[in-house]
Amino acid sequence: MKALMKVFLPAIEGHVPGDMVRAFRALLEFCYLVQRNVITEDTLNQIQDALGHFHHYRKIFGLIIPTFSLPRQHSMIHYMDMIRLFGALNGLCSSIMESKHIKAVKEPWHWSNRHNALGQMLVTNQCLDRLAAFHMDFNV
Repeated sequence: MKALMKVFLPAIEGHVPGDMVRAFRALLEFCYLVQRNVITEDTLNQIQDALGHFHHYRKIFGLIIPTFSLPRQHSMIHYMDMIRLFGALNGLCSSIMESKHIKAVKEPWHWSNRHNALGQMLVTNQCLDRLAAFHMDFNV
């Protein structure tokens, strides 16, 4: 991630407004910090600073491109609390969780008839888990 900061930021500097560069720098710093294997109280303070800088400078995007949207911004405010509760993320990214959510929730929801959907979804997930286990047993 630090390598991306060394290449990306100089590449865009001078081509976009300074606040946009500062917003990207703060975002990349935030991402770099939260993916560490060990997070101390000092690291949490650095994460908070990076997040504060990002939220301060991200306003430039709305001024230049009113319809521009940076995805997954809201979840960033919850990272510090979640790290305190559950520990370091160890490189985990939200895309992994999103793909798991699709497989475990969205697809079973679409396969249900929407009546007592939760029960149907749980049965579907149990069946899929059993099929995966059988697959592992027979493909050894």
